Amino acid sequence: MFLCGCWCAAGAAARGQGDDAGADWLMRDTREREEDCSLLLTNLPLRPGITVCDMGCGNGFYSLPIARLIGEHGRVLAVDIQAEMLVLLRKRMEESVIENITPILGSPHDPRLPRASVDLMLMVDVYHEFSHPEEMLAAIRSSLKPDGRVALVEFRAEDPRVPILPLHKMSKEQIMKEFPANGFRLVDEFDRLPWQHVMYFAKDDEWQPQGR
Repeated sequence: MFLCGCWCAAGAAARGQGDDAGADWLMRDTREREEDCSLLLTNLPLRPGITVCDMGCGNGFYSLPIARLIGEHGRVLAVDIQAEMLVLLRKRMEESVIENITPILGSPHDPRLPRASVDLMLMVDVYHEFSHPEEMLAAIRSSLKPDGRVALVEFRAEDPRVPILPLHKMSKEQIMKEFPANGFRLVDEFDRLPWQHVMYFAKDDEWQPQGR
């Protein structure tokens, strides 16, 4: 099941909170302990000068540290469908004097990304919220460079100890039904986060859309 909603507020909804708690949820004091965000950043294939898309960026929890890690010649394309969150992101960019982030107001079916521009697509607890997953995956695939990667991070449905509502979790089995069917192949996994899967996908060059 895919839920229509505001991407960056997904975490608040996952915990049973209202959408207005979205920004607070993203910046909560317990997030590092619960999700080990520093470990995730360390595992991401970041290097100076690359272009990273932070899909469902919210107020920039990951966008800002990634912008620092990839340096002034790198670029973060920060996509969200909530204009209010992008306002908060711009405020945090100004406060932190960070200029290598481009906020992008996407839509539920189109992230409005340039073609073949992205080295790394980061999606943290956002994919399950897509109301138009096939359209979004097609647009994401189009935005990747030939050697680009998708880093998919989702709460583990297989683990009942993860204190997130079930409809906001995903199993590896479900992920592997959806990503290969839309032109992606699994290239790596990272299983050391406390609550989340990390699965890396690349474009499958042998894939053909159904009906062709």
